[in-house]
Amino acid sequence: MEIFLVYSANNSLLSKAIQCYTKETYNHVSIALDKDLNNTYSFGRKKMSNPLIGGFVKEDFWDPFFSTSECAVYSLEVTEEQYERIMSILEYFNKNKALYKYNFIGLVALSLDYRLEREHAFFCSEFVATLLSDSGAATFEKENHFITPQDLLNLGTLEKVFEGKMIQYIGRVQRSEI
Repeated sequence: MEIFLVYSANNSLLSKAIQCYTKETYNHVSIALDKDLNNTYSFGRKKMSNPLIGGFVKEDFWDPFFSTSECAVYSLEVTEEQYERIMSILEYFNKNKALYKYNFIGLVALSLDYRLEREHAFFCSEFVATLLSDSGAATFEKENHFITPQDLLNLGTLEKVFEGKMIQYIGRVQRSEI
C-alpha cells in the first residue's frame, strides 16, 4: 500500500519568512492516504486568511490559497496494518480536533534545539513523524518534536512522484497521468 508525503510552499508572508530562516524550498509537509490528495492531513492553518489560527486540518489543495503553491509529492510503501493504524490515528485526531492546536512554541523550541513537548499541540513535521512512528511505518533517530520536514526526506524508502506547481499535480491526477 502507498501513502504520500506532500511538501509545499506558498507565497504567503509567513511561508516566505520560514523559507528565509530555513533556506529550504519547502516548509510544510502533509500526509496523504491517496495519490489524488483527497485525504490529506497535517497541522496548519484552519483559516487560510489567518496563519495564527492553526491546528489539525484536512488539507484542501483545491482552495485558491494553494493555486500558486510549489510542491513535491513522495510515495511511501507501508503494510496494510500500518495503513490501517494510520487511518485509525487520523480518525482519532479528527474526532478530537478541537483539542489540538498548532505548536508555534514548539517551532521556536525546535529552532533553539530546545526539548519541549506539548500535549495536544503539533507542528506539521512533528505530526507526520508521530503518525509514521506510532503506526510503525518509520523510525527516527530524533524525538518527533525535533523532526523537520527535511528530516522526513531521509526516509530511505521515499520515492518522488512529482515536483512543481500544486495546480499542475492536481491537473495531472485528474487526467490520470500520475
